[in-house]
Amino acid sequence: LQPVDWVLMSQMSRPCQMMLLVNPQSGKGQALTLYNNHIQRMLNEAGIKHTLVITERQNHAREMVKEADLSQWDALVIMSGDGLLYEVINGLLERPDWEEAIRTPLGILPGGSGNALAASIHHYSGASPVTSEELLVSCGFLLCKGLVSHMDMVSIHLCSSPRLFSFLSLAWGFVADVDIESEKYRHFGAVRFTIGTLVRLASLRVYKGRLAYLPDRVPPVTLPASTPSRSATKALPGPHDSLLPPLDQPLPDDWVVVPEEDFVLMLAMYQSHLAEDLLAAPEATPDDGVIHLFYVRAGISPTALLRLFLAMEKGAHLTTNCQHLVYTKVRALRLEPYSPKGIITVDGEVVEYVRILTPFFFLSSDWPMSRQSQI
Repeated sequence: LQPVDWVLMSQMSRPCQMMLLVNPQSGKGQALTLYNNHIQRMLNEAGIKHTLVITERQNHAREMVKEADLSQWDALVIMSGDGLLYEVINGLLERPDWEEAIRTPLGILPGGSGNALAASIHHYSGASPVTSEELLVSCGFLLCKGLVSHMDMVSIHLCSSPRLFSFLSLAWGFVADVDIESEKYRHFGAVRFTIGTLVRLASLRVYKGRLAYLPDRVPPVTLPASTPSRSATKALPGPHDSLLPPLDQPLPDDWVVVPEEDFVLMLAMYQSHLAEDLLAAPEATPDDGVIHLFYVRAGISPTALLRLFLAMEKGAHLTTNCQHLVYTKVRALRLEPYSPKGIITVDGEVVEYVRILTPFFFLSSDWPMSRQSQI
């Protein structure tokens, strides 16, 4: 995969012409107001020219960047939750010229409910934790500085759908349930996740499935580019998944199969934050080249799970000695849900509830690939 450049870190010249995409429905529906009250003035004072684009429907941004003349823009910046960025990245990688398109620097300004990537980038800057409008102002200042960094991405294969590309997370079980089932409380903003967590804790679900992964410590066996795949005809343009066997073929010997088959949650993270106030992967960096895999085995009490998420607010959940929590760094994973019903999310967006392979692609200036995943 080509490097994804984020307009927020490292040294690079400031963009002179920027497309700013705003989703007016994200979060509490105040993204446009926040732009008018904060971002417009900051960009104008910094001398950064920008064109405001207000999205009108789901996948509007995806369609737009898929067809846009990117030579007009020095950067694409998203002001929304993480869902709009998911659209933009997948739109760029659906282009025939995806190798060049994905080199366009991307930026994120928090305007949604979760704002996980914006919180992660703020965290990487070394600043003290903030939320809400303080986080927006912080990211706005970082944007005006014109700082850029490379960031990892993950390629995700579903057994009966085209390949997807992910920048944040893959979730199954409790985390995905809370994220999607709390949509009905969206007008409360980020508080929706707290409400959703309490509702789901009151009736904790257990999911059956098979989880396997390629450990980060094991040198991966690179699969030949000619290896056939059932979904090959549906695959998006993009790089070869060098770590993944096709979903209909057995796993290589260097993969680890988790012995348990009863889970409360599975969470694969590639950035530090799961939400503004949830430091899920405190060891993560933008381009560390690994997937941070967490899973919670069945048997945990609702009280213990609540303590785990309260500790996650400060990134302390890995020091709680919870016997049901497992954390490991991996290069690729495969998830096969056995439970007939459930929710799987990619970057907070619902995907088909089927087997998944997730390979990890490490994005750098030399553009090697490393992280991958499957369902």
